[in-house]
Amino acid sequence: MFSLNHFLQKLTHQKSWRFIAIILIVATLAIACNNTKITTTSETPNTPEPDTLIWARYRDSDTLDPHKSTSPLSRQIIDQIYDTLLTFDEQGKIQPNLAKEWSVSENGKEYTFKLNENVKCHDGTTFDANAVKFTIDRAINPETENSTKDSWGPIETVEVVDNLTVKVKMTEAFSPFPRFLADSYSSMICPSAIETYNDKFGIDGVIGTGPFQFVEWTQGEQLVLEANPNYKNYGRLVENSGTPYIQKLVIKTMPEVEARLAALKSGEVHLIEPPITEVSNLKQESNLKLYTAENTGQIVFLEFVTSRPPFDDKKARQAVAYGIDVKKTTEEVLAGLAKPSECAIADVMFPNDGKLCSDFSIKPDEEKAKTLLSELGYSEDKPLEVTLLSWKGGNREKILENFQTQLEEVGIKANLETMDIGSLNARIKQENSQAEGNGVIDMMGWSWYDPDFLYTLWHSPGWMDGYHSDELDKLLTEMRTATNSKERQEKVVEVQKYLLDNAVMVPLYSPGWMWNYVSNSDVEGLKLGVFNRPQFNDVKLLTATDKKEAVKSPTSSEKEEVEQEVNSDATDKKEAVKSPASSEKEVVEQEVNSEESLENQDSVASPENE
Repeated sequence: MFSLNHFLQKLTHQKSWRFIAIILIVATLAIACNNTKITTTSETPNTPEPDTLIWARYRDSDTLDPHKSTSPLSRQIIDQIYDTLLTFDEQGKIQPNLAKEWSVSENGKEYTFKLNENVKCHDGTTFDANAVKFTIDRAINPETENSTKDSWGPIETVEVVDNLTVKVKMTEAFSPFPRFLADSYSSMICPSAIETYNDKFGIDGVIGTGPFQFVEWTQGEQLVLEANPNYKNYGRLVENSGTPYIQKLVIKTMPEVEARLAALKSGEVHLIEPPITEVSNLKQESNLKLYTAENTGQIVFLEFVTSRPPFDDKKARQAVAYGIDVKKTTEEVLAGLAKPSECAIADVMFPNDGKLCSDFSIKPDEEKAKTLLSELGYSEDKPLEVTLLSWKGGNREKILENFQTQLEEVGIKANLETMDIGSLNARIKQENSQAEGNGVIDMMGWSWYDPDFLYTLWHSPGWMDGYHSDELDKLLTEMRTATNSKERQEKVVEVQKYLLDNAVMVPLYSPGWMWNYVSNSDVEGLKLGVFNRPQFNDVKLLTATDKKEAVKSPTSSEKEEVEQEVNSDATDKKEAVKSPASSEKEVVEQEVNSEESLENQDSVASPENE
């Protein structure tokens, strides 16, 4: 008969305990194996839907209302949803678009536009002269609080002549007007959009006539657009005259550079804008395509606080211009990705006389810089102390460091500060309001479609209350009211002469920000329009079938080798993504920080000033 007491007594022996322990372990393992489900994890990335292009960006748009935003990120999307009355060719010259023709009166105060017939809005309503009047009236209405209101000019009335003809009357001549009508911020809105979305227009939905139409938007995550089935191209520089080839365009927000790069390489996304520090590395990858925007209209330059000494004196400003070597700095820091600028405006804005700019711009000359500083009372024992400011990102910190070293050689001690663009603008305005303090220089960037941005910068009271003069005011007013192109070009030249001769601004380089794009090899047909405008009308996405047809099927032995190489490459890439070298991490972290610093860019006076 079984006795529990007797059994327990036996267990007191050491060997028995060992035996029981082994039995318990085996039993536990058996139970675990019997009850636990074996799961496997797949490292296969999320594959985009067929004919859907995924574009990952570091931050989201603020709004899709062209009258409520000056953000370059919003501008990129606005350009996909809407069309403009006019457009630009590859050299920045005005071409027809929604308006098939236009004319201007002799006195430059009246513009007449004739529209193309049967243009349809995304909701099926007709785009006509009433829609043009609606858009312009809304844009210039003070209640709209449009940041680009002044760019429309001194409009007095907008008159609908007939369904396809509209007339705009100005109180005075305003020559930049036609060029503004080719810029994304003049995009034409369908009146039904405001009726549908009211004060939520631009957030809950939008209605335009462009190649893509709004589907849904989860702010901070992703925006979904789909191809406009009724689209007809009247002026965009693309080959496809109708509906885009891709069915959807999805714009994802991915703040971290490392995550965007990994997603691109894994095939989770098709397109990103890479940090400048990564461009040279990405060029070496055969499965990626690099796109560099040309004729961006961007220019980076130095400007000065002139409300107090020393930069209220032209000699001090000229000494700084003589003391820096822009060509050497851009070659060292930007590695050929940007070109030194001698003119105050980018060529694409208006025909530039390169020789004139070369004649009037200040070239590096240490001795001239030292002489000017000596005349102002500075010496080796008494150097000129200044603060040199800029906004973060784009290797601008390294550019400042180069300038700091160069200026020290001529007797200028520069203390460097970088910050986000909103803080920089606030700092400049504050410094311009103070009559005492050290000299301040800031490195600023600006992008626009016309030389009229010089009016915004330097006409009284001056941008951020900066430099202005009666003589310059007169020249700037004449430049924007000139009624024919020859006269206007002469005025543009005169304004540039004044700015360069007086070292009001010191041109540095162009482009300056967000001008590189990289896609994977699936993307074909992407074009970058003038003024840095991505065009997706011609884009096609290669499928696995397309790729197989492009490459002859290998024999079985060759196939095994190919598959082994692919798997090996994939493993290498995963390891590289999981564990970047310390120096690579530093680069990525720096770029993340610099991109996050753009959060306040919408407070800037000028669209595109980042």
